[in-house]
Amino acid sequence: GYSSVILVMLMGQSRVFFSMSKDGLIPKIFSTVNPKFQTPAKSNFLFMIFVSAFAAFVPARVVGEMTSIGTLFAFILVCIGIWVMRRKMPELPRAFKTPLVPLVPILGIGTCLFMMVFLPMDTWIRLLVWMLIGLDIYLVYGAKHSHLGNGTDNRKGMKIARFTGLGLCGLLAIAGLLHQYVVGFDADRTLFYISVIFAVIHLVVFGRKLGRVDAEN
Repeated sequence: GYSSVILVMLMGQSRVFFSMSKDGLIPKIFSTVNPKFQTPAKSNFLFMIFVSAFAAFVPARVVGEMTSIGTLFAFILVCIGIWVMRRKMPELPRAFKTPLVPLVPILGIGTCLFMMVFLPMDTWIRLLVWMLIGLDIYLVYGAKHSHLGNGTDNRKGMKIARFTGLGLCGLLAIAGLLHQYVVGFDADRTLFYISVIFAVIHLVVFGRKLGRVDAEN
């Protein structure tokens, strides 16, 4: 089951990065198309190297659980996006219109959260770490090169992103503490230390950035 899901996700991930690159959120190499096959060949090659290294050094259980929580979280974002777009952009042309909004999105969010709750706490730690890394990439590169933002920093948007980062830091520290409580404080503390150090570093960085913004205002 895991192998087929991961294979399909790999096929789709290069296309997701292709769209993000076209929007300016990540470097242009991910939207380079092979002139003969009309596929994002460079992106596929980079993913092949990354996934091969990941498969060589990470246990299958961890890979499967990360795939599960990542997919479920993506579905939650899709449900939220449908709800927001229906309220903010009701006249936008659609190839398909989701019925019974907001009931269907709410049920989708609830179902995904219900399944995520039963995943191990160490999986939640990895999810939060990946989210913070993604937020770092957005703040450092994506926000400045976004075509939607016309290559300029949106002060309000950046402030919201940094407050989101502070919230993720708090959740990461709590997840690390809960994980250590479940496995026992005499057990291996590597994940606990990683979560706390990662959270503290980002708390300092986001806090200083927000302090500078408030001082400028």
